[in-house]
Amino acid sequence: MTYLTVENLSKSFGTKILFEKITFGLTKGDKTALVAPNGTGKSTLLKIIAGKEVQDTGEVMFQSDIKVGYLEQEPELNPGLTIQEYISQGHTGLSKIVLRYEKAVEAQAENFNNETQEEFMKASAAMDAAGAWDYEQRLEQILSRLDIHDLERSIQTLSGGERKRVALAFVLLDDPDLLILDEPTNHLDLDMIEWLEDYLAKSSVTLLMVTHDRYFLDRVCNHILEMDAGKLYNHNGNYAYYLQKKAEREEQERVEMKKAGQLFKKELEWMRRQPKARTGKSKSRIDAFHKTKEKVSQNSDESELELDVSMQRMGGQILEMENISKSYDDLVILDNFSYSFNRGEKIGIIGKNGVGKSTFLKIITGEEEADSGDINTGQTIQFGHYRQQDVDFDENKRVIDVIKEVALVIQMSDGSEISASQFLEHFQFPGSLQYTPIGKLSGGEKRRLALMMVLIQNPNFLILDEPTNDLDLTTMQKIEDFLRGFGGCLIVVSHDRFFMDKLVDHYFVFEGGGEIRDHHGTYMEYRDIKDAEDAEQRRIERERKSPQKEVKKPKSKPKKKKSDGLSYKERKEFNKLEKEIAKLENQKTELEKELASGNLDSEELQEKSERYGEISDEIDEKSMIWLEMAERDEE
Repeated sequence: MTYLTVENLSKSFGTKILFEKITFGLTKGDKTALVAPNGTGKSTLLKIIAGKEVQDTGEVMFQSDIKVGYLEQEPELNPGLTIQEYISQGHTGLSKIVLRYEKAVEAQAENFNNETQEEFMKASAAMDAAGAWDYEQRLEQILSRLDIHDLERSIQTLSGGERKRVALAFVLLDDPDLLILDEPTNHLDLDMIEWLEDYLAKSSVTLLMVTHDRYFLDRVCNHILEMDAGKLYNHNGNYAYYLQKKAEREEQERVEMKKAGQLFKKELEWMRRQPKARTGKSKSRIDAFHKTKEKVSQNSDESELELDVSMQRMGGQILEMENISKSYDDLVILDNFSYSFNRGEKIGIIGKNGVGKSTFLKIITGEEEADSGDINTGQTIQFGHYRQQDVDFDENKRVIDVIKEVALVIQMSDGSEISASQFLEHFQFPGSLQYTPIGKLSGGEKRRLALMMVLIQNPNFLILDEPTNDLDLTTMQKIEDFLRGFGGCLIVVSHDRFFMDKLVDHYFVFEGGGEIRDHHGTYMEYRDIKDAEDAEQRRIERERKSPQKEVKKPKSKPKKKKSDGLSYKERKEFNKLEKEIAKLENQKTELEKELASGNLDSEELQEKSERYGEISDEIDEKSMIWLEMAERDEE
């Protein structure tokens, strides 16, 4: 079944053509990623499909009766509401059904009659049809996973990242048939990304998204749409398959371009030898010459991102941190942290949002003072600090003017010098784009320009805080190539696991409470270690709780006073419990089959056994609550 059809879609802003006559379709179950260079209109295309932007020509058609969810790159929420008010106003289709049911319950409690009873029955039927009885439980789970806890906070006080996470929570909660996501992993920490990755991979939702996170893309998507030089290419496979097919296509294009170049030289000689009089036959050859010339010229203007700037000489002493401590009230960032950096060392920093990664970087550069300890920085050290919040230019200025304010000439690593305009071309800013006002650049182009402003200062100690946000995949690959060859020290904070694993020698893992683990290995190896540690901790906690349960079971429960029945909130909980218990019983039955199959290895057997114990405990707890509430409901 086709969920989405896009036919001959075109969009331009002034003289800049984003895309022309784009045609593609999505069928039910497709998980599609849109891949294209910055500035080619990926976000604009998603906005047009979602009905937030108007196309110049073409059509967007959806299968009738499907529900579409859309997450913008920078969501706009009503700043006058709290998160709780945003929820209760029925922002999503599902929440409207829940809100209707809640009102029906209240109306029936206040005035029980045929009219309120009929509305209650209709609202209950709608809850059944939408599968909305576990709405609040799902809401709590999703908000918790995305680190949103205080629902009384005003949206006005939320950071851009927090607003993005709130918007993401609601679009997931609505459980749409077709989900459109624009950079969903921006502003998420690694735990959140892995949860979202698992959620989308297991979900039956049809997906269209733009993302630069290559691990995420590879594990979630089964279809890649690539926009390149005005053409659209379909790749039915994951990111690894797309890379293979793209490389094959580019190699074929190089062969064809080489042949076209050779033919062009021959035809150019022929053109120069020709007399003014032309025959009909020579005219067709002339037309063929111009077509060949056009094909050759298509490749001649392509700019490569070749970062090869000079850097300051590094002396013997780099950077030493001795017994550094830093805290804000009860939040401990560093606790007697010591480390001595080596020449050429590349370190990745990972950890949940709010554990102090950015504060750590500011202490290194001297922007913030530690509470205690000593920092000794070598006299030759020149820091280059890229921060995503620093992407802030005068949007009326032209790109070339911003660079010229810093330097008219830039020195490269081999001692040669290039002009500011040539330097911009190295960063994929061709001549026409150099004289464009910054306000007309895409988000990725602005970030690329901000990174240029850091590198133009010739640093020998680079600190990059989320450098990959909003960059296209081609740019990221080129930056990786440069950073791998960078001779100075490098510290990278990023949620892009693929980017980090390709670059860093080891990781500082901020685990909270001032604890920093120095992990030598890849990020995925760290996750394996952490998962094993978490599983062991759960086993210990379960063993600790088991004896207590055995002691408590024989105890008779104290008699409860007669109540007036269940409250509104308790009735909602009571209605959910039976479905939850049935779902858990099904999971328990499936686990019993798997455990008895004899097909599990030792690790899987342990994991399934642990899960079986957890589910059994949960069933016992929920059953006891259900029985107590059932007794009260009968009174």
